[in-house]
Amino acid sequence: MWTRDFGLFFAARTISMLGSSMMPVAIALGMHEAGYGATGVGLALASWMLPMAGLILFGGVITDRFTPRRMMVAADVTRAVVQALTAVLFLTGRPVLWQILVLTAITGAAAAMYTPGVAGTIPRITTDVQRANATLRVSEAIMQLAGPGLAGLLVGFIGVGMLYAADAVGFAASAACLLLMRARVAATAQEPMMVRLREGWREFRSRTWMWSVILIWVIFGITLFGPLIPLGSTLVTGMYGQAAYGLVMSAGGAGTILGGLVAMRLRPARPLAAGAVAMFLFAAQPLTMSLEADLWVIMAGFVLGGAGWAFWSVMWATSVQTQVPQEALNRVSAYEIGGSTISIPIGQALAGPVAGLFGAASVLSVSTVVALAGCVALLAVPQIRRLARVTA
Repeated sequence: MWTRDFGLFFAARTISMLGSSMMPVAIALGMHEAGYGATGVGLALASWMLPMAGLILFGGVITDRFTPRRMMVAADVTRAVVQALTAVLFLTGRPVLWQILVLTAITGAAAAMYTPGVAGTIPRITTDVQRANATLRVSEAIMQLAGPGLAGLLVGFIGVGMLYAADAVGFAASAACLLLMRARVAATAQEPMMVRLREGWREFRSRTWMWSVILIWVIFGITLFGPLIPLGSTLVTGMYGQAAYGLVMSAGGAGTILGGLVAMRLRPARPLAAGAVAMFLFAAQPLTMSLEADLWVIMAGFVLGGAGWAFWSVMWATSVQTQVPQEALNRVSAYEIGGSTISIPIGQALAGPVAGLFGAASVLSVSTVVALAGCVALLAVPQIRRLARVTA
């Protein structure tokens, strides 16, 4: 697994994830500090997710034309510049909401150009795809464990601006690592963009297990993933303070490490079925916050939820990367990532107004029910439940 190129790719992902893992906390605390509240947090997060989900299909086609490495380097450089500009805004005064929304939208567009190439790169630089995905997941989880807690502490000492500056440095370092990779993949796209999009769609829709999961994830985006950070940050900071929210997010990172380590060793014959069972644990995150439980209970819920999410993520990524032909992987990944994220901005934007009517705890109670029902739905689809692991 540990080829030179995988080592550089691992370093690039790890470095950038340390900065990126601090950003949800930085956005949440920065928007609250600036007086924009839960609605501001939701809009800021949605302004990142919407361009990312809306443009990722084109990102998959463009990646085929210009190769994954070039697109990822260009995206990292763009994000480094934008995060540096955001840091300047926070360091020089109270940023205007539209400025933050525009800059985060640019980073979301850059992410749409970056993300499709990840799935296509991993099978080309290592022979053990599941172990590589699990290793990356553990690394990302360690960064997610350190990042949020560090962010919560640093905001109180040096402010949000320095967190954005650190993120800019992380993206620049990631671009440098990617430039040092020796793997050179020739561009494959010769047909017009719409032809490539149609070919990718045919590959995507021909796999019932894939589009069935994405349909469930669309519902999750509005009712579960979208409200979780805006409303969770409001509840936790209101009860226990800003540093506590960083600790809660770090607990989720600890759970992700646990789930990634399990996924590194366990190779179930039916990976998506095993992942769906693990995803039941994710309901513990909205449940503990909706109950307004003690801080340690919420942290325990995030450990369980993080473990379930990590195990599912490795099983899903490995299934996609081994079940889809290499020549179509960038485009198919764009469809599955775009489909699974397109509804999250809706949930993020609606979280604040809906919570204003019914209360944040009530909304997260609904999220808990949806999480459990969605896992039942995953196991109810035969093509998901029976999908076999590719052994070669």
